[in-house]
Amino acid sequence: MADFLSPEQRSERMSRIRSKDTIPELALRRELHRQGLRYRLDNSHLPGKPDLMFPRHRAVVFVHGCFWHRHVGCKVASMPKSNTDFWKAKFERNVERDSRVAKALAAMGWRVFVAWECELQSKAPIQITAERIAREISAEASR
Repeated sequence: MADFLSPEQRSERMSRIRSKDTIPELALRRELHRQGLRYRLDNSHLPGKPDLMFPRHRAVVFVHGCFWHRHVGCKVASMPKSNTDFWKAKFERNVERDSRVAKALAAMGWRVFVAWECELQSKAPIQITAERIAREISAEASR
């Protein structure tokens, strides 16, 4: 199936995809804050620029888009029908980079957590995901 957009239109549309302050990220931040967890946002000095950093707990959270980071088993992580060789290579690089970043952060003593976009779609799953992350962060810190 051919792309219904011109290359210029596709480029414009892709340029509007945000890398920070996304709707799922903002929802997770609100819920974690409501649960009493305080975080930092300026994480540019850490590998991969985590979305949330909890310095007191030595933990970071990445809010991954299911499509871009290939959430296994998620219907959003589908393969585009056109230019599949390009997309396959791009997705493989993204997944490899995520793995490399997680290992680098772990080597620096940081614990890495991932919240997936599909987990943050409605109020109940946001709360469940935030509770899971808060519980994991707090559990490790109390050991």
